[in-house]
Amino acid sequence: MLQDFGCQMFIYCSDAGLASEDNRVFNHMGERAFIVTQSIKKLKDEYRKAALDLKGFRRISDNKFVDLTNPSECDHDSLYFKEIPYTSKHLYQRLIITYSPKYAAYQKSLREAQIERAKKMLKCGAIKRVKKNPTDPARFIDKISATQDGEIADTHYFLSTDKIDEEAQYDGLYAVCTDLLDDPVGEILKISEGRWQIEECFRIMKTEFGARPVYLSRNDRIKAHFLICFVSLIIFRYLEKELKKSYTCSQILETLKEIRFADIEEQGFMPTYTRTPLTDSLHECCGFRTDYQFISKSKMKTIEKLSKGRK
Repeated sequence: MLQDFGCQMFIYCSDAGLASEDNRVFNHMGERAFIVTQSIKKLKDEYRKAALDLKGFRRISDNKFVDLTNPSECDHDSLYFKEIPYTSKHLYQRLIITYSPKYAAYQKSLREAQIERAKKMLKCGAIKRVKKNPTDPARFIDKISATQDGEIADTHYFLSTDKIDEEAQYDGLYAVCTDLLDDPVGEILKISEGRWQIEECFRIMKTEFGARPVYLSRNDRIKAHFLICFVSLIIFRYLEKELKKSYTCSQILETLKEIRFADIEEQGFMPTYTRTPLTDSLHECCGFRTDYQFISKSKMKTIEKLSKGRK
């Protein structure tokens, strides 16, 4: 990447799943650096306790210390951070912990709804844990299968307040690790937050453009398949920009699929789709319209020429 694109510096940015110690060490060498998500739960005890302590946070906007153990009303709309010197097996890093009161309130509201679902599961006796789902309400349900004397007993299920309290202490907290020791915290967080755009691109390619699964075996066809998906993504991004990002990917693609015409005895075409604000916006950014009551063949040829000119 550095050689092909002439970059002066390459910053590796990933979520916790690709942030192993080996990956960090590899991207610490030469003109490389890293900014990776760090799981607070997987930190060693001393670092985890420091991260969970709501003392020592600063407001990102003005770098002033704020006591988050007793926040005021005006403190709920800001983002806060604190830095902890972090030494792993092979690297000295910056551990940056952020706290968002809004995000904490959002996580709390989600958990309360899940707790209510867990209570309903206990009431009706339909308890089945989906192990791979981290938001499964059954994670708050625990069981006892023995009496106080250690004898075999019927299994008793109950709502675990310990598990609820354990999860609640992480509300609003987020952590990243980096080897950029002198860069401003705001810049580092900005780079890390931009990762969602890359993840969204992968999601769109897989779900909307059918990049996966791949039902092909020949290498040339596999490459052609992904090339088509990637070019489609590029075209979609340009169109999304022209539409000023006012619509979701699903809305745009579904609308484009619905733009169809009926061939009227080889005389012309009649639109069979419904005109909407989105179709108006699409016509405006493309420079032609197809929502007339009737479109002659000569007019359609003109539209085709205009559409080719917009490429």
